[in-house]
Amino acid sequence: MRNLNIILAVMLLCLDFYVFEALKVVAQGISPKWKMVLFGSYWTLSVVIVIVLIMMPFINFDAWPKSFRNYLFATILGVFFAELLVSVFLLMDDVRRLIQWGSSRLFFRHTEGEGLSGEGISRSTFLSWLGLGVGGSLFGTLIYGFSNKYNYDLRRVKLSFANLPESFRGLRIIQISDIHSGSFTDKKAVEKGVEMILREKPDLILFTGDLVNDRAGEMTDYMDIFSRLQAPLGVFSTLGNHDYGDYVHWENAAAKNENLEQVKAIHGKMGWRLLMNEHVALERKGQHIALLGIENWSAKARFPKHGRMGEAYKGSENYPFRILMSHDPSHWDAEVRPKYPDVDLMLSGHTHGMQFGLELPFFKWSPVQYVYKQWAGLYEESGQKLYVNRGFGFLGYPGRVGILPEITLLELI
Repeated sequence: MRNLNIILAVMLLCLDFYVFEALKVVAQGISPKWKMVLFGSYWTLSVVIVIVLIMMPFINFDAWPKSFRNYLFATILGVFFAELLVSVFLLMDDVRRLIQWGSSRLFFRHTEGEGLSGEGISRSTFLSWLGLGVGGSLFGTLIYGFSNKYNYDLRRVKLSFANLPESFRGLRIIQISDIHSGSFTDKKAVEKGVEMILREKPDLILFTGDLVNDRAGEMTDYMDIFSRLQAPLGVFSTLGNHDYGDYVHWENAAAKNENLEQVKAIHGKMGWRLLMNEHVALERKGQHIALLGIENWSAKARFPKHGRMGEAYKGSENYPFRILMSHDPSHWDAEVRPKYPDVDLMLSGHTHGMQFGLELPFFKWSPVQYVYKQWAGLYEESGQKLYVNRGFGFLGYPGRVGILPEITLLELI
């Protein structure tokens, strides 16, 4: 951890010096007084961030106020990516300068002392401004995104299935995922999200994993809110990768296992039925469908495969329609579609849409799509459907840019 922080600090410091070259170019026309203010502010922020990164392993960072930690992490991340973007434009400019300098040496007489700087080939003012503008816009956008973390987006999606029993047509399902209660700092804002769900009066509520970030105690202040969720056919849930406590250091295996058992117990205390590699029958007007729920199962190597689909599926083949809750959408292509082609609808979460991206009526993009083929919204293949919820909560970055926290209302028709 210490070595990693030092490496990151060195990388950021190198970026600081590189971006400062662009800052000097665009500041040529301002007065010495304002130039001092600009440069002083820039280096003060840079040095503070580097010092924080280096000192982080030597202090009890986890004891700091959660809200402060979240915003500090987001600011450091924002500065890093903003400077990285600026550096792309500076690198383009340096390539131009190098080519121009090489050409001048090859075809023209070289003057003593001439080079890429000084009286030689100067840096492009246009590219410097453009780089700083793009990098600054990214940083500003990330700061603006802080205000979106509780801006819940209710998405209404109609799903048509030929084999759906007649009594289940019109069934209204609310899906939420990735609550990540350990990231919350505003209880009233979370409560408004729950009230949005209750106003829809759903027939069934399904939660597809990641109740906490790491520890069961993160839900203590929010159990009373989420226990208000009720529906005629019940509230069902599954576990996500964060529910296993894999991302914190535990004193021993027993402590980690005890935390997992506490997380499981919280579902029951809130009135949710936690499905652990099993299925239940849902009944409506004398007809039945199967609801399957498995533990976290991912096709990505860094995530353990806790889920046992065979156990959950066994016996569900007796029903005309099957809904599967599986936290990680990579499970769909890796196991569900090739081995269980009669699973009609799979519901997932996990990706959060990376909490950053762009969604237009005919175009959507997020960096997470380079890792997950199915990362947000509805996907269909050979009659099977997958819906990936964008997440109710947030993790790491305390905000949302372009990809809002989601409450999904699925209507089966």
